[in-house]
Parts: sequence; C-alpha cells; structure tokens
Amino acid sequence: MAFSIFSRKNKTPAAQPYKGTPAIRCSICTGEQVAGFRDSETGRFEEVMLLRSPEDLEWFRQHYGISGEIEKIY
Repeated sequence: MAFSIFSRKNKTPAAQPYKGTPAIRCSICTGEQVAGFRDSETGRFEEVMLLRSPEDLEWFRQHYGISGEIEKIY
C-alpha cells in the first residue's frame, strides 16, 4: 500500500467526555491561550487546543457542549 499525502482527509478530533471542568490557561507574558479541562480531583490541566481567535473559543464551546463562563488559569 502506497502512502500519499494527497489522500489524507482533514479530520477533526471527536468530542471526548473529559473529567473535570473546562478552563483556559493563559500566559501572562505572551498572551497565549490554551483551552482544556482541569481535573477536579488533582487540579491537573489537560490541554485540548490552542486558541488563536474568538472563533476557536466558540468552536471549543460548541464541540464540547460548554455554556456559561469558563475559568481562566494564569
């Protein structure tokens, strides 16, 4: 079977049921924001995606069924 980069399809990751609460980790120095989930028991942050625009945040909300305020971690 030959491998070709032209046969790849643009696939988006399926929504996974994450344990914990949605959160956005923000860098004070660079302003970079990463969306993910914070484990309620351990406090560990699981990264899901880099937020480059408000559209990315909206996609994150819709894809994972999040409504309301999202906690920011600095």
